[in-house]
Amino acid sequence: MNITSFACSPYQTNSYLVETDVMKLGFIVDPGGFVPALVEKAKTDEVDIKYIILTHGHSDHRAGLDQYKAEYPDAQVIVYEKEAPSVTGPTEFGNVVNTVPDILAQDGQEIKLDNITLRFLFTPGHTPGGMCIFIPEANVLFSGDTLFRQSIGRTDFPGGSYPEIDRAIKTKLYVLPDETQVFPGHMGPTTIGFEKENNPFVFG
Repeated sequence: MNITSFACSPYQTNSYLVETDVMKLGFIVDPGGFVPALVEKAKTDEVDIKYIILTHGHSDHRAGLDQYKAEYPDAQVIVYEKEAPSVTGPTEFGNVVNTVPDILAQDGQEIKLDNITLRFLFTPGHTPGGMCIFIPEANVLFSGDTLFRQSIGRTDFPGGSYPEIDRAIKTKLYVLPDETQVFPGHMGPTTIGFEKENNPFVFG
């Protein structure tokens, strides 16, 4: 499995292109802004994009959705079921997202893609319907704005809750293997083990 990060949006959101090893299938995580370099890499690598996945519906994670959907019309858009209403509509960057999600994920739901499994974990707190994507075969987690390196997502936005994000991290993420690589929505990667020892925002 190959993971490539592309910075987008005024907030330097991480959009990820993920490619499988065997059949060269792929998916995009958090289309916060359209990045031509991502499309070019997918073309160069001859990757068949099957899914566009949103960890949550904030503007900096969905503003490029329509453009990616135009590039990959057969790709299915996935968001957690409680977050679906926040995907479509105006963004704070001046554009409007019209794409309606195809799959409304539920907690613990799994989708097989080539030789990997996408497991969706409900992690509210930053938003009411935030989720992470765990790939058990590779011990890889896409954490959106739930967990960052030595930090967590803000909880002072409408619908945010510190008790919820704290509980989600402890019960859904910190139970994953320590060696799990974490690819967050902003900043650089980390691991579950490092965060359990060094994240000052998650107590107990």
